[in-house]
Amino acid sequence: MKKIALVLVAVFALTGVQAQIETPQPSPFTKIEQKVGLTDVTLEYSRPSMRGREVFGNLVPFSKLWRTGANKNTTITFSNNVIIGGKEVKAGSYAVFTKPGESSWEIIFYADTNNWGTPKAWDNAKVAATVKADVVKMPMKIETFTMTFDDLTASSAVLGILWEDVYVGAKFDVPTDKTVTAAITKTMNGPSAQDYYAAAVYYKEAGKDINQAKTWMEKAMSMMEKPAFYQLRQLSLIYAKAGDKKKAIETAKKSLAGSKEAGNADYIKMNEDSLKEWGAK
Repeated sequence: MKKIALVLVAVFALTGVQAQIETPQPSPFTKIEQKVGLTDVTLEYSRPSMRGREVFGNLVPFSKLWRTGANKNTTITFSNNVIIGGKEVKAGSYAVFTKPGESSWEIIFYADTNNWGTPKAWDNAKVAATVKADVVKMPMKIETFTMTFDDLTASSAVLGILWEDVYVGAKFDVPTDKTVTAAITKTMNGPSAQDYYAAAVYYKEAGKDINQAKTWMEKAMSMMEKPAFYQLRQLSLIYAKAGDKKKAIETAKKSLAGSKEAGNADYIKMNEDSLKEWGAK
């Protein structure tokens, strides 16, 4: 039997056959997606278990930087700017490192996420925010390392960390009120000049109601302090398409002047060609 086993090993080695058996990971990967107000937050981490071991102060030493989980460092991603520990943290992804203590932890949001574990060289310039969190002792033990989004409101949440009999949390605030207020103000004030302009250009290009396009474009121009030469170009084309050659020529001449002032050869030529086509003098 030993000879047969050796022969099989040799055959597998020569043929390059690799094992196809998949086994469970001791610290499985987890991904949580949470909407906080209007902000999308994604948490990715791996989950080790106690397995009879004493965790904090032993497996995870006190006062030393910890990857906060297992395998690749834990990461959190925000779709909007948020406030953590009184500091604005820009939208993007951050590694979550911690320094556990007996009575409190430091929870650190670090701008470099490309680490397996903790960084080889720590860079304080990459620390986006740090939170000091008090340890809350739980009446029971949590076997598997767990992270949560707790105390959800329309404007904030708490990133919770639970393992053994310890809970700590880091609150972050999201810009829900600012976003909603801006949207309300914009809606109540009506469309902007750019909204009218974009709608008019679309109607022209799509062959839709050209008179409606003209109305919207004139509205856009009236809301602008000084329309750009390329915007005047679009207005002249809409006038021409609507059959108003006189206004098309007047507007094209303004666009031509602006094109020359800006030194834009393309628009100079387009305006000169159109003026010739429309019989300008």
